[in-house]
Amino acid sequence: MDTTYGSEGLPIWERPEPQPRAAPVPLSRAKIAATAIRLADAHGLDGLSVRKIAKELGVGPMRLYDYVTSRSELLDLMVDAVYARIAEAGQHSEWRATVLDIAHRTRAAALDHEWFSDLLGGRPQLGPHALAVGESTAAALSRAPGVRGIDDLQRALGALDAFVIGALRREVTERRVARSTGTDVSAWQASLGPYLTRMLSTGRYPTVARLVVDGAHLTAEETFDHNLTTILDGITRHPHP
Repeated sequence: MDTTYGSEGLPIWERPEPQPRAAPVPLSRAKIAATAIRLADAHGLDGLSVRKIAKELGVGPMRLYDYVTSRSELLDLMVDAVYARIAEAGQHSEWRATVLDIAHRTRAAALDHEWFSDLLGGRPQLGPHALAVGESTAAALSRAPGVRGIDDLQRALGALDAFVIGALRREVTERRVARSTGTDVSAWQASLGPYLTRMLSTGRYPTVARLVVDGAHLTAEETFDHNLTTILDGITRHPHP
């Protein structure tokens, strides 16, 4: 059953760690999560299993079920461990600086742990570090000039989350495609150059032609920064009536 609730009826965040056992290999949820993260970084979520984690830790698979009761709980622990890194963003005196810091840390975490982007935007992440990041983001946005109440704050958070999740998934997907094909994005674009030139020369796609010829060709980081700034400018300058 896909649930974050164990046999005691409590989410994993509220269940105490099992009592230490006299065993050659001491375990903890943090140690299990760290091992799972290393395996997911190397092989992706499809390559993650309790058996592989147990083998990496040098214990029997059944011992892990004392600490996590399902794959869902394991993923929750992994995600919250990544959020712990994002939660290191400080509360700056200016709201925009706080939001930028959190967004950039989220991007860095997603690029270091590509599987993390696959789990963003699904069911709510309610671990303590995820909640801390959510609190910091909401508190910062609540100070933006265009945010005048709880409805404005909800819309601002929704717009920001939609952008960050979409941008990270796209960037991670492009990296994966580049690895699987053995080419980077620029090489792929160059290989299609002659075809694209022929299609644009027909005159049927004038706006696309302008984008290709005259548009700025930004790096992924530059694109992320530019579009993030656009979102924040919109929150600031165009409050909902």
